[in-house]
Amino acid sequence: MPKHVDPDVRRRVVVDALFRVVVREGLQRTSLRAVAAEAELNIGSLRHYFASQQELMNFAMQSMLDRVSSRLLERIERIGDPSRHARPEQLRLAAGLLAELLPLDERRRAEVTVFLDFNAAARTNPAFGDLSRQSAEGTRKLVCRVLTRLDASGALRPGLDIGIETQRLTALLDGLSNSAVLHPEILNPRTCVDVLIAHLGDLSLPVETPGSAH
Repeated sequence: MPKHVDPDVRRRVVVDALFRVVVREGLQRTSLRAVAAEAELNIGSLRHYFASQQELMNFAMQSMLDRVSSRLLERIERIGDPSRHARPEQLRLAAGLLAELLPLDERRRAEVTVFLDFNAAARTNPAFGDLSRQSAEGTRKLVCRVLTRLDASGALRPGLDIGIETQRLTALLDGLSNSAVLHPEILNPRTCVDVLIAHLGDLSLPVETPGSAH
């Protein structure tokens, strides 16, 4: 009698193996055979997910987007209405949410590596254009949402152009991600977080201290 395989469990095994190979070899050099060996599966099992290099690369990118989106939605749900929190806590929660996009641990480093390799391929391969654009738009929508909610709760300095600040913060996240993956000996996870927090602090109202209102 054939053994029942939970498709969700199998998919997680394949994705984890795929990400590990991408980190070692690069997405464009990742082969179906290498992923199968990493996942300890036969190639026939993997063809359920992809049958070509292009399908493999799309699968990797979509899996990355799905993973990050799931974590972000969970965090947003836990945070709830930011106005319930004091201003420093609002900024801390916002930094924690945006840090999901940075390569701060092995899991997120693998995701950012997939992101960078895929977008490099998308520059010259129109077959990858839709997913690449979806990723870029999704990041900007998230950043805009975070800044808009902080602004609505009174945590940001009055008069900021949220559109401009969205682009600035997105560029900062992209730059930190690129540098931390390419040069981890120069930019470590702790510094990434410190830079992000410092930037949000620059956008926020100063914290009032006793006697400051006089």
